[in-house]
Amino acid sequence: MRRSLGREFGWLWAAYAASAYGSGLALGAFPLVAVLALHAGAAEVSVLSAVGPAVGALVAVPLAPWVEFHRKRPVMIAMDLARFLVLATIPVAYALGWLSFVQLLIVSAVVAATKIAFNAASGAYLKTLVRPDDLLVANARFESTNWSSLAVGPPMGGAAVGLFGPVATVVADALSYLLSALGITAIRGHEQVPERAVKGRWRAADLVDGWRHILTDPVLRALWFNNMLVSGLIMATEPLLAVLLLRQLGFPPWQYGLAFAAPCVGGLIGSRLARRVVARYGQHRVFRIVGTLRAVWLIGLAFIRPGVIGLLTVIAVELAIIISMSLYTPVLATYRLQHTPKDRIARVLSAWSIGSQASIAIFTALGGLLAALASTRTALATAGLLILTSPLLLPRRECPAPEADREPATADLSSRQPATTTALAPAQP
Repeated sequence: MRRSLGREFGWLWAAYAASAYGSGLALGAFPLVAVLALHAGAAEVSVLSAVGPAVGALVAVPLAPWVEFHRKRPVMIAMDLARFLVLATIPVAYALGWLSFVQLLIVSAVVAATKIAFNAASGAYLKTLVRPDDLLVANARFESTNWSSLAVGPPMGGAAVGLFGPVATVVADALSYLLSALGITAIRGHEQVPERAVKGRWRAADLVDGWRHILTDPVLRALWFNNMLVSGLIMATEPLLAVLLLRQLGFPPWQYGLAFAAPCVGGLIGSRLARRVVARYGQHRVFRIVGTLRAVWLIGLAFIRPGVIGLLTVIAVELAIIISMSLYTPVLATYRLQHTPKDRIARVLSAWSIGSQASIAIFTALGGLLAALASTRTALATAGLLILTSPLLLPRRECPAPEADREPATADLSSRQPATTTALAPAQP
């Protein structure tokens, strides 16, 4: 039977689903708008895909302490409303004939920065909203929702663009953030102001506390470096695959969409298995075994051939990667929350996201450069070979139990396990 995590979590999950499906519909919306509405070339699209998120990551650095020392639900609502407002400027400017490439860059950067701040606040809030032994269940549900949105969103988004024009999915994405903000507002309960905010103690060192915590914890450090390498290399293959499948192998657009939408069903499989697999084998084995499995499939993308066989190859490789990632990710998210003090969670999650954004930008740029100098298949093969080294970065020692698990069974945990009727403030992962 489905395990109930309470009414407040239900509102949080509904808010997450609204924004996830909006983002799924709008996947790749900025490059699409740049091409269809502004007639941008390949170089401009590449700049838009890399520079906007990179600038957003830099902007998110000073936001991390601000998120940490404020109540999390108002922060999340503010970030949702900011994304709604900034995205709404695109269809307005398009309708008036004022849309420009610079505006797309600015909106992309703001969305990236607010996403990092929102995710940091949501992770901190989730730890207060559910009991420690329910964190994995909660993270698995978010993961399942994310992959289901990617399975149905892009095909529907493509149809919407065909019917209503290039900014249709941007409108849907903007409205999804408004719905998310309304869902978070519906969560009841009083959230205490963080102690540091009350005392007004804010230091420049707070900017790097997130990275300091990650780098001084041997397990978190290993997981962070592994995650940056894996996510960077996997995401770097996306533009390369677009060139290989659409331009060089002549796949029709519907097959290209199917090749990425169909495997997302694997995300439902992996996320639903996470709790049972951890209960049977433990977190350390999941990190070692599943962390290795998610790295072995990428090399297959270098051997795609034309026709049905090539299409099935892409689907099989992506399916294997997604099943592994969707099982691994909620376990990683849960471990990270369990082993981070509650007064440092927002900064740790911000530091983690900023590192991931930076690695994706770097590997994407290097992949494009290698493809230009050699070939697309060479770049894909190089990414596939490099990712095979990622298991060497996984933690070798057994993962320690979280502090809460080390306490005596008779300890009073009520202060850290608030009843869902008195939850603090909402957040989304």
